[in-house]
Amino acid sequence: MDRTDPSARPPRLRPTAPLRRAEAAAAATALPAPRRAPGAGAVLRAVLDHGPVARSTVARLTGLSPASVTGHCARLLDRGLIRQAPETAGPRGLGRPHVPMEIEQDGPLAAGAHIGVACSTLSLTDLRGRVVGQERLPHPPAPGRTPERVLGPLAAHIPEFVDRHADGRRVTALGVATGYRVDPAAGVVLDHPLLGWQDVPVRARLEAASGLPVEVDSHVRALTRAEQLFGEPAVRTAARASAVVLFVGAVVDAAFSTGGAVHEGPRAGSGGVAHLPVGVERGETPMRCVCGGYGCLSAEASERAMLGRAAAAGLPVPSFRALLDAALAGELRALALFVRRARLAGRAAALLVDLFDPAVLVVVEPGSCRLPRCLGALRREAARCSRSLGTADAQRVVVPSSFPRSVLATAGSAVALHALYTDPLEQFPNNRT
Repeated sequence: MDRTDPSARPPRLRPTAPLRRAEAAAAATALPAPRRAPGAGAVLRAVLDHGPVARSTVARLTGLSPASVTGHCARLLDRGLIRQAPETAGPRGLGRPHVPMEIEQDGPLAAGAHIGVACSTLSLTDLRGRVVGQERLPHPPAPGRTPERVLGPLAAHIPEFVDRHADGRRVTALGVATGYRVDPAAGVVLDHPLLGWQDVPVRARLEAASGLPVEVDSHVRALTRAEQLFGEPAVRTAARASAVVLFVGAVVDAAFSTGGAVHEGPRAGSGGVAHLPVGVERGETPMRCVCGGYGCLSAEASERAMLGRAAAAGLPVPSFRALLDAALAGELRALALFVRRARLAGRAAALLVDLFDPAVLVVVEPGSCRLPRCLGALRREAARCSRSLGTADAQRVVVPSSFPRSVLATAGSAVALHALYTDPLEQFPNNRT
Protein backbone atom coordinates (compact mmCIF):
# COMPACT_ATOMS: atom_id res chain seq x y z
CA MET A 1 0.00 0.00 0.00
CA ASP A 2 1.28 3.48 -0.89
CA ARG A 3 1.30 5.30 2.46
CA THR A 4 1.67 8.68 0.73
CA ASP A 5 -1.58 8.28 -1.24
CA PRO A 6 -4.54 9.39 0.89
CA SER A 7 -6.93 7.45 -1.27
CA ALA A 8 -5.03 4.28 -0.44
CA ARG A 9 -5.46 4.67 3.33
CA PRO A 10 -8.19 2.60 5.01
CA PRO A 11 -11.17 4.75 6.05
CA ARG A 12 -11.51 5.64 9.73
CA LEU A 13 -14.53 3.88 11.18
CA ARG A 14 -16.80 5.96 13.39
CA PRO A 15 -18.37 3.99 16.23
CA THR A 16 -22.05 3.29 15.91
CA ALA A 17 -24.52 4.76 18.39
CA PRO A 18 -24.93 1.45 20.29
CA LEU A 19 -21.16 1.14 20.51
CA ARG A 20 -20.82 4.68 21.81
CA ARG A 21 -23.48 3.99 24.43
CA ALA A 22 -21.70 0.79 25.47
CA GLU A 23 -18.37 2.62 25.74
CA ALA A 24 -20.00 5.37 27.80
CA ALA A 25 -21.57 2.80 30.11
CA ALA A 26 -18.24 1.03 30.56
CA ALA A 27 -16.49 4.32 31.32
CA ALA A 28 -19.15 5.23 33.85
CA THR A 29 -18.70 1.84 35.52
CA ALA A 30 -14.91 2.11 35.58
CA LEU A 31 -14.81 5.71 36.85
CA PRO A 32 -17.84 6.45 39.01
CA ALA A 33 -18.70 10.10 39.48
CA PRO A 34 -17.61 11.44 42.88
CA ARG A 35 -20.40 11.63 45.43
CA ARG A 36 -21.53 15.19 45.96
CA ALA A 37 -21.15 16.40 49.49
CA PRO A 38 -24.52 16.61 51.28
CA GLY A 39 -26.00 20.09 51.29
CA ALA A 40 -26.47 20.08 55.06
CA GLY A 41 -22.74 19.52 55.48
CA ALA A 42 -21.94 22.45 53.20
CA VAL A 43 -24.31 24.66 55.21
CA LEU A 44 -22.83 23.56 58.54
CA ARG A 45 -19.28 24.19 57.34
CA ALA A 46 -20.24 27.64 56.06
CA VAL A 47 -21.71 28.49 59.46
CA LEU A 48 -18.54 27.19 61.12
CA ASP A 49 -16.32 29.37 58.92
CA HIS A 50 -18.40 32.55 58.77
CA GLY A 51 -20.88 32.53 61.64
CA PRO A 52 -22.78 34.46 62.79
CA VAL A 53 -23.91 34.48 59.17
CA ALA A 54 -27.24 35.14 57.44
CA ARG A 55 -28.96 32.41 55.46
CA SER A 56 -28.72 34.52 52.31
CA THR A 57 -24.95 34.68 52.71
CA VAL A 58 -24.80 30.92 53.29
CA ALA A 59 -26.70 30.43 50.02
CA ARG A 60 -24.18 32.61 48.19
CA LEU A 61 -21.21 30.84 49.79
CA THR A 62 -22.45 27.31 49.10
CA GLY A 63 -24.22 27.79 45.77
CA LEU A 64 -27.38 26.25 47.24
CA SER A 65 -30.79 27.82 46.72
CA PRO A 66 -32.16 30.02 49.51
CA ALA A 67 -35.00 27.53 50.01
CA SER A 68 -32.52 24.64 50.41
CA VAL A 69 -30.45 26.62 52.90
CA THR A 70 -33.56 27.48 54.91
CA GLY A 71 -34.57 23.82 55.04
CA HIS A 72 -31.11 22.62 56.05
CA CYS A 73 -30.86 25.32 58.73
CA ALA A 74 -34.19 24.19 60.17
CA ARG A 75 -32.93 20.62 60.44
CA LEU A 76 -29.60 21.69 61.93
CA LEU A 77 -31.40 23.88 64.45
CA ASP A 78 -33.67 20.97 65.37
CA ARG A 79 -30.65 18.82 66.09
CA GLY A 80 -28.95 21.44 68.24
CA LEU A 81 -25.97 21.86 65.90
CA ILE A 82 -26.52 25.55 65.17
CA ARG A 83 -28.42 28.36 66.88
CA GLN A 84 -29.87 31.72 65.96
CA ALA A 85 -27.79 34.74 66.89
CA PRO A 86 -29.43 38.11 67.70
CA GLU A 87 -31.12 39.77 64.74
CA THR A 88 -29.29 42.44 62.77
CA ALA A 89 -30.93 45.11 60.64
CA GLY A 90 -29.79 46.20 57.21
CA PRO A 91 -27.81 49.42 56.59
CA ARG A 92 -29.19 52.35 58.62
CA GLY A 93 -32.04 50.18 59.84
CA LEU A 94 -33.47 49.62 56.35
CA GLY A 95 -34.68 46.30 55.04
CA ARG A 96 -35.82 43.16 56.77
CA PRO A 97 -33.76 42.13 59.79
CA HIS A 98 -31.40 39.19 59.35
CA VAL A 99 -31.33 36.26 61.78
CA PRO A 100 -27.72 35.03 61.63
CA MET A 101 -26.79 31.43 62.24
CA GLU A 102 -23.83 30.29 64.33
CA ILE A 103 -22.47 27.01 65.69
CA GLU A 104 -24.14 26.01 68.95
CA GLN A 105 -21.30 26.41 71.44
CA ASP A 106 -23.22 24.46 74.09
CA GLY A 107 -24.34 21.79 71.63
CA PRO A 108 -23.31 18.16 71.25
CA LEU A 109 -19.80 16.89 71.82
CA ALA A 110 -17.64 14.46 69.89
CA ALA A 111 -15.73 11.78 71.79
CA GLY A 112 -12.28 10.75 70.66
CA ALA A 113 -9.77 8.03 71.41
CA HIS A 114 -6.21 8.16 70.13
CA ILE A 115 -4.66 4.72 70.49
CA GLY A 116 -0.94 5.21 70.96
CA VAL A 117 1.78 2.73 71.78
CA ALA A 118 2.06 3.30 75.53
CA CYS A 119 -1.39 4.75 76.23
CA SER A 120 -4.70 5.85 74.77
CA THR A 121 -5.87 9.45 74.99
CA LEU A 122 -9.61 9.95 75.51
CA SER A 123 -11.12 13.32 74.67
CA LEU A 124 -14.36 15.28 74.37
CA THR A 125 -14.44 18.12 71.84
CA ASP A 126 -17.11 20.68 71.04
CA LEU A 127 -18.36 21.48 67.54
CA ARG A 128 -15.64 24.11 67.08
CA GLY A 129 -12.90 21.58 67.75
CA ARG A 130 -12.14 22.84 71.26
CA VAL A 131 -11.15 20.14 73.74
CA VAL A 132 -13.35 20.26 76.84
CA GLY A 133 -11.93 17.18 78.56
CA GLN A 134 -9.19 14.60 78.11
CA GLU A 135 -7.64 11.72 80.04
CA ARG A 136 -4.83 9.26 79.41
CA LEU A 137 -5.37 5.52 79.82
CA PRO A 138 -2.08 3.57 80.12
CA HIS A 139 -1.70 0.33 78.19
CA PRO A 140 -0.33 -2.89 79.67
CA PRO A 141 3.42 -3.38 79.25
CA ALA A 142 4.58 -4.98 76.01
CA PRO A 143 3.97 -7.64 74.78
CA GLY A 144 0.56 -7.53 76.46
CA ARG A 145 -0.95 -4.79 74.27
CA THR A 146 -3.39 -7.10 72.54
CA PRO A 147 -6.62 -5.70 71.09
CA GLU A 148 -8.58 -7.30 73.94
CA ARG A 149 -6.38 -5.75 76.64
CA VAL A 150 -6.41 -2.30 75.03
CA LEU A 151 -9.92 -1.98 73.57
CA GLY A 152 -11.70 -3.66 76.48
CA PRO A 153 -10.54 -1.20 79.17
CA LEU A 154 -10.96 1.68 76.71
CA ALA A 155 -14.62 0.85 76.09
CA ALA A 156 -15.25 0.32 79.79
CA HIS A 157 -13.70 3.70 80.62
CA ILE A 158 -15.73 5.76 78.12
CA PRO A 159 -19.05 6.04 80.09
CA GLU A 160 -17.42 7.30 83.27
CA PHE A 161 -15.16 9.62 81.27
CA VAL A 162 -18.22 11.12 79.56
CA ASP A 163 -20.01 11.48 82.90
CA ARG A 164 -17.03 13.42 84.30
CA HIS A 165 -16.59 15.85 81.40
CA ALA A 166 -19.74 16.11 79.25
CA ASP A 167 -21.80 18.07 81.81
CA GLY A 168 -24.98 16.41 80.53
CA ARG A 169 -24.37 17.29 76.87
CA ARG A 170 -25.12 14.72 74.17
CA VAL A 171 -22.16 12.87 72.60
CA THR A 172 -22.52 12.43 68.84
CA ALA A 173 -20.06 9.64 68.14
CA LEU A 174 -16.69 8.20 69.04
CA GLY A 175 -13.78 8.87 66.71
CA VAL A 176 -10.81 6.51 66.96
CA ALA A 177 -7.40 7.42 65.55
CA THR A 178 -4.14 5.50 65.49
CA GLY A 179 -0.99 5.17 63.43
CA TYR A 180 0.08 3.05 60.48
CA ARG A 181 -2.47 1.45 58.13
CA VAL A 182 -6.16 2.02 58.89
CA ASP A 183 -9.14 1.28 56.65
CA PRO A 184 -11.75 3.91 57.58
CA ALA A 185 -14.52 2.43 55.44
CA ALA A 186 -14.30 -0.93 57.22
CA GLY A 187 -13.33 0.53 60.60
CA VAL A 188 -10.35 -1.82 60.76
CA VAL A 189 -6.75 -1.30 61.87
CA LEU A 190 -5.00 -3.24 59.11
CA ASP A 191 -1.48 -3.14 60.51
CA HIS A 192 0.13 -1.51 63.54
CA PRO A 193 3.57 -3.11 64.01
CA LEU A 194 4.39 -1.36 67.29
CA LEU A 195 1.20 -2.73 68.88
CA GLY A 196 1.45 -6.03 67.03
CA TRP A 197 -2.06 -5.57 65.61
CA GLN A 198 -3.28 -6.86 62.26
CA ASP A 199 -6.83 -6.74 60.85
CA VAL A 200 -8.41 -5.60 64.13
CA PRO A 201 -12.13 -4.65 63.73
CA VAL A 202 -11.97 -1.63 66.02
CA ARG A 203 -15.30 -0.15 64.95
CA ALA A 204 -17.25 -3.34 65.51
CA ARG A 205 -15.70 -3.97 68.92
CA LEU A 206 -16.11 -0.45 70.26
CA GLU A 207 -19.62 0.11 68.88
CA ALA A 208 -20.82 -3.06 70.57
CA ALA A 209 -19.13 -2.15 73.84
CA SER A 210 -19.73 1.61 73.99
CA GLY A 211 -23.15 1.96 72.37
CA LEU A 212 -21.87 4.93 70.33
CA PRO A 213 -21.47 5.20 66.55
CA VAL A 214 -17.73 4.74 65.90
CA GLU A 215 -15.56 6.19 63.13
CA VAL A 216 -11.98 4.98 62.68
CA ASP A 217 -9.10 6.53 60.73
CA SER A 218 -5.38 7.18 60.65
CA HIS A 219 -4.30 9.79 63.20
CA VAL A 220 -2.39 11.82 60.62
CA ARG A 221 -5.33 11.93 58.20
CA ALA A 222 -7.50 13.00 61.14
CA LEU A 223 -5.07 15.81 61.99
CA THR A 224 -5.07 16.94 58.38
CA ARG A 225 -8.86 17.28 58.50
CA ALA A 226 -8.63 19.02 61.87
CA GLU A 227 -6.36 21.64 60.27
CA GLN A 228 -8.87 22.05 57.42
CA LEU A 229 -11.79 22.48 59.83
CA PHE A 230 -10.37 24.19 62.91
CA GLY A 231 -6.73 25.15 62.24
CA GLU A 232 -5.20 28.60 62.57
CA PRO A 233 -6.83 30.81 59.89
CA ALA A 234 -3.85 31.01 57.52
CA VAL A 235 -3.08 27.31 57.92
CA ARG A 236 -6.74 26.34 57.49
CA THR A 237 -7.02 28.26 54.21
CA ALA A 238 -3.81 26.78 52.84
CA ALA A 239 -4.64 23.23 54.00
CA ARG A 240 -7.90 23.32 52.06
CA ALA A 241 -5.90 23.98 48.89
CA SER A 242 -3.11 21.41 49.39
CA ALA A 243 -1.24 20.13 52.41
CA VAL A 244 1.27 17.66 53.74
CA VAL A 245 1.08 16.80 57.44
CA LEU A 246 4.21 15.14 58.86
CA PHE A 247 3.75 13.33 62.19
CA VAL A 248 6.89 12.49 64.18
CA GLY A 249 6.17 10.61 67.38
CA ALA A 250 6.27 7.00 68.47
CA VAL A 251 4.94 6.44 64.94
CA VAL A 252 6.36 8.40 62.01
CA ASP A 253 3.94 8.93 59.13
CA ALA A 254 2.35 11.58 56.92
CA ALA A 255 -0.84 12.54 55.08
CA PHE A 256 -1.35 14.34 51.79
CA SER A 257 -4.33 16.33 50.59
CA THR A 258 -5.29 18.40 47.56
CA GLY A 259 -8.47 20.30 46.90
CA GLY A 260 -9.57 19.50 50.44
CA ALA A 261 -9.54 15.71 49.82
CA VAL A 262 -7.14 13.61 51.88
CA HIS A 263 -5.49 10.81 49.90
CA GLU A 264 -5.87 7.36 51.42
CA GLY A 265 -4.49 4.97 48.82
CA PRO A 266 -6.04 1.75 47.51
CA ARG A 267 -4.44 -0.24 50.34
CA ALA A 268 -4.87 2.51 52.97
CA GLY A 269 -1.09 2.85 52.95
CA SER A 270 -0.57 6.43 51.84
CA GLY A 271 1.85 8.42 53.97
CA GLY A 272 4.45 5.76 54.73
CA VAL A 273 7.43 8.07 55.25
CA ALA A 274 9.16 6.19 58.07
CA HIS A 275 12.00 5.14 55.79
CA LEU A 276 12.74 8.47 54.15
CA PRO A 277 16.55 8.83 54.12
CA VAL A 278 17.62 11.65 56.44
CA GLY A 279 21.06 10.40 57.55
CA VAL A 280 22.65 11.35 60.87
CA GLU A 281 24.57 14.26 62.29
CA ARG A 282 28.30 14.49 61.68
CA GLY A 283 30.30 12.18 63.94
CA GLU A 284 27.27 10.14 65.03
CA THR A 285 26.86 6.39 64.75
CA PRO A 286 23.66 5.69 62.81
CA MET A 287 20.96 3.49 64.30
CA ARG A 288 19.93 0.37 62.44
CA CYS A 289 16.36 0.47 61.15
CA VAL A 290 13.92 -2.44 61.19
CA CYS A 291 14.19 -2.38 57.39
CA GLY A 292 17.86 -3.30 57.72
CA GLY A 293 19.15 0.07 56.57
CA TYR A 294 20.55 3.12 58.32
CA GLY A 295 19.59 6.77 58.40
CA CYS A 296 15.81 6.24 58.08
CA LEU A 297 13.60 8.97 59.55
CA SER A 298 11.86 6.63 61.99
CA ALA A 299 15.08 4.95 63.13
CA GLU A 300 16.65 8.32 63.97
CA ALA A 301 13.72 10.50 65.06
CA SER A 302 11.03 8.29 66.64
CA GLU A 303 10.40 8.40 70.38
CA ARG A 304 12.25 5.11 70.80
CA ALA A 305 15.26 6.55 68.98
CA MET A 306 15.15 9.68 71.13
CA LEU A 307 15.24 7.64 74.32
CA GLY A 308 18.18 5.65 72.97
CA ARG A 309 20.09 8.83 72.15
CA ALA A 310 19.24 10.25 75.59
CA ALA A 311 20.69 7.19 77.34
CA ALA A 312 23.83 7.42 75.20
CA ALA A 313 24.18 11.10 76.21
CA GLY A 314 24.07 10.16 79.90
CA LEU A 315 20.49 11.30 80.35
CA PRO A 316 18.43 8.23 81.25
CA VAL A 317 14.74 9.12 81.48
CA PRO A 318 11.79 6.80 82.13
CA SER A 319 9.68 8.00 79.20
CA PHE A 320 9.55 10.28 76.21
CA ARG A 321 7.23 12.61 78.13
CA ALA A 322 9.92 12.96 80.82
CA LEU A 323 12.49 13.79 78.12
CA LEU A 324 10.19 16.48 76.69
CA ASP A 325 9.58 17.92 80.16
CA ALA A 326 13.34 18.11 80.68
CA ALA A 327 13.77 20.01 77.41
CA LEU A 328 10.95 22.40 78.27
CA ALA A 329 12.65 23.00 81.65
CA GLY A 330 15.87 23.96 79.84
CA GLU A 331 17.97 20.79 80.34
CA LEU A 332 20.67 21.33 77.69
CA ARG A 333 21.19 17.69 76.70
CA ALA A 334 17.47 17.13 76.26
CA LEU A 335 17.10 20.37 74.32
CA ALA A 336 20.00 19.39 72.03
CA LEU A 337 18.26 16.10 71.24
CA PHE A 338 15.06 17.89 70.24
CA VAL A 339 16.97 20.37 68.08
CA ARG A 340 18.67 17.43 66.38
CA ARG A 341 15.29 15.79 65.82
CA ALA A 342 13.95 19.02 64.33
CA ARG A 343 16.81 19.12 61.83
CA LEU A 344 16.08 15.55 60.76
CA ALA A 345 12.39 16.40 60.40
CA GLY A 346 13.47 19.41 58.34
CA ARG A 347 15.29 17.13 55.90
CA ALA A 348 12.17 14.98 55.54
CA ALA A 349 10.07 18.13 55.10
CA ALA A 350 12.36 19.26 52.28
CA LEU A 351 11.87 15.97 50.45
CA LEU A 352 8.09 16.17 50.85
CA VAL A 353 7.89 19.80 49.73
CA ASP A 354 9.98 19.06 46.64
CA LEU A 355 7.77 16.08 45.82
CA PHE A 356 4.31 17.59 46.45
CA ASP A 357 4.79 21.39 46.38
CA PRO A 358 1.97 21.86 48.93
CA ALA A 359 0.51 25.18 49.98
CA VAL A 360 1.44 24.24 53.54
CA LEU A 361 3.45 21.53 55.31
CA VAL A 362 2.36 21.03 58.92
CA VAL A 363 4.85 19.41 61.29
CA VAL A 364 3.32 17.57 64.24
CA GLU A 365 6.26 17.11 66.59
CA PRO A 366 6.29 18.38 70.19
CA GLY A 367 9.68 20.09 70.07
CA SER A 368 8.86 22.06 66.93
CA CYS A 369 5.41 22.89 68.30
CA ARG A 370 6.54 24.07 71.73
CA LEU A 371 10.20 25.07 71.49
CA PRO A 372 10.91 28.06 69.19
CA ARG A 373 14.56 27.02 68.83
CA CYS A 374 13.43 23.69 67.35
CA LEU A 375 11.04 25.25 64.86
CA GLY A 376 13.78 27.60 63.67
CA ALA A 377 16.20 24.71 63.22
CA LEU A 378 13.61 22.71 61.30
CA ARG A 379 12.85 25.57 58.89
CA ARG A 380 16.52 26.33 58.27
CA GLU A 381 17.26 22.67 57.50
CA ALA A 382 14.22 22.41 55.23
CA ALA A 383 15.36 25.48 53.29
CA ARG A 384 18.94 24.19 53.08
CA CYS A 385 17.97 20.74 51.79
CA SER A 386 15.06 21.66 49.52
CA ARG A 387 15.48 22.34 45.81
CA SER A 388 12.36 24.52 45.78
CA LEU A 389 12.22 26.23 49.20
CA GLY A 390 14.03 29.41 50.05
CA THR A 391 14.40 30.66 53.61
CA ALA A 392 11.42 33.00 53.27
CA ASP A 393 9.29 30.24 51.75
CA ALA A 394 10.22 27.85 54.57
CA GLN A 395 8.96 30.40 57.11
CA ARG A 396 5.63 30.55 55.30
CA VAL A 397 5.14 26.97 54.09
CA VAL A 398 6.57 24.89 56.98
CA VAL A 399 4.45 25.47 60.08
CA PRO A 400 3.80 23.74 63.41
CA SER A 401 0.51 22.07 64.33
CA SER A 402 -2.40 24.35 65.20
CA PHE A 403 -2.97 22.12 68.26
CA PRO A 404 0.39 22.09 70.06
CA ARG A 405 -0.94 21.05 73.47
CA SER A 406 -3.80 18.82 72.36
CA VAL A 407 -2.58 16.92 69.29
CA LEU A 408 -3.63 13.44 70.40
CA ALA A 409 -6.89 14.63 71.94
CA THR A 410 -7.72 16.47 68.72
CA ALA A 411 -6.83 13.51 66.49
CA GLY A 412 -9.42 11.15 67.95
CA SER A 413 -12.28 13.65 68.09
CA ALA A 414 -11.46 14.97 64.60
CA VAL A 415 -12.37 11.58 63.13
CA ALA A 416 -15.92 11.94 64.47
CA LEU A 417 -16.15 15.65 63.69
CA HIS A 418 -15.07 15.11 60.08
CA ALA A 419 -17.94 12.66 59.64
CA LEU A 420 -20.34 15.12 61.30
CA TYR A 421 -19.34 18.06 59.09
CA THR A 422 -19.49 15.87 55.99
CA ASP A 423 -23.07 14.66 56.57
CA PRO A 424 -24.63 15.98 59.79
CA LEU A 425 -28.08 14.61 59.05
CA GLU A 426 -26.65 11.11 58.71
CA GLN A 427 -24.85 11.52 62.03
CA PHE A 428 -27.99 12.96 63.64
CA PRO A 429 -30.92 11.14 62.05
CA ASN A 430 -33.33 12.25 64.80
CA ASN A 431 -33.96 15.45 66.68
CA ARG A 432 -32.67 16.22 70.17
CA THR A 433 -35.56 14.49 71.87
